Amino acid sequence: MWAVIMAGGSGTRFWPLSRRLKPKQFLDITGNEPMIVETYKRISDLIKDEHICIILGKEHLEEAKKLFEGKAVQIIAEPFGRNTAPCIALGALYAMHKGVNEPISFLPADHYIANKNAFLESLKIAEKVATSGGIVTLGIVPVRPETGYGYIRRDKNLTKVDGKEVYKVREFVEKPDLETAQKYLQSGEYYWNAGIFVATSETIIKETKKCLPELYEALINLKDKFEEKDFEHVLRKAYEKAPNISFDYGIMEKTDADVYVIPTECGWSDVGSWSSIYELKRKDWDRENNLVEGEALLIDCKGNFISGKGSRLIACLGIKDILVVDTPDAILVADLKRAQDVRKVVERLKEEKKEKYL
Repeated sequence: MWAVIMAGGSGTRFWPLSRRLKPKQFLDITGNEPMIVETYKRISDLIKDEHICIILGKEHLEEAKKLFEGKAVQIIAEPFGRNTAPCIALGALYAMHKGVNEPISFLPADHYIANKNAFLESLKIAEKVATSGGIVTLGIVPVRPETGYGYIRRDKNLTKVDGKEVYKVREFVEKPDLETAQKYLQSGEYYWNAGIFVATSETIIKETKKCLPELYEALINLKDKFEEKDFEHVLRKAYEKAPNISFDYGIMEKTDADVYVIPTECGWSDVGSWSSIYELKRKDWDRENNLVEGEALLIDCKGNFISGKGSRLIACLGIKDILVVDTPDAILVADLKRAQDVRKVVERLKEEKKEKYL
């Protein structure tokens, strides 16, 4: 199996810690190492270094080279972000260039997985299914009625591969409201869409040509250009023509190819916001459900997330369900329940041209 680690995200919901030059996937958010390194190590027992390709933004190339110094992984820098469909097509074309016929795992660089063995077991099954064609996705078995994720609805007919359940996908569903999410949970037919896909490069390019012909035409000539001296220039020209579109919307919701889902229980989280970290670190809560990182003093406080990344003491008095993130040059104070909206702060900073905070 090969793997493409997709590391081009901007991580705006983790401002002020995540910045343009060091977004979420390059930060030590869930463990002791940057998330991109944790993603690499998670699959390293299954996939050789020389079979791993990391695709990221040009501005993060030097950082990635330092992190993976001495490793045989291939690193490709996008000239600018164009979402996951171009990223996946680029990874598939690189695999074609290398003569790879086996399935490829396309993995986000900024997710958390508690149970590595369960995750890798699902990838192995996905590899077997994808060998015969079609696209396989890992469906995370939901543990709560989540409104922040898209869902995958499975077909009723069950197939087993090496004893593990495999279903055809019936439909992809957008983020639901709470009442609908509760129905999804009760039905047992729906899984969280983790954005993890397994397919051969031939399948990816064939479906790109069929579903996103504009993207196919923009990128197809790159297949024979990866070793050329002017590759960076050629890639930029191709990306200027490529549409900005996600793989889910551009391919998965439109394809008539066989699409399969493997139900997976691996302690997955997309770590999409500060509130995700708050929930992930539940074991570190104090008796009043406060999560504290750094030096802080809390009096009569309940259900707060206080993250001190600067050198100051953070003193809190009588607050509830509040998020405080302190960095050397900026402090975020927000309703913890609105952690998903932190990106609005970044948007306002862009509007007001306060570049030094981005």
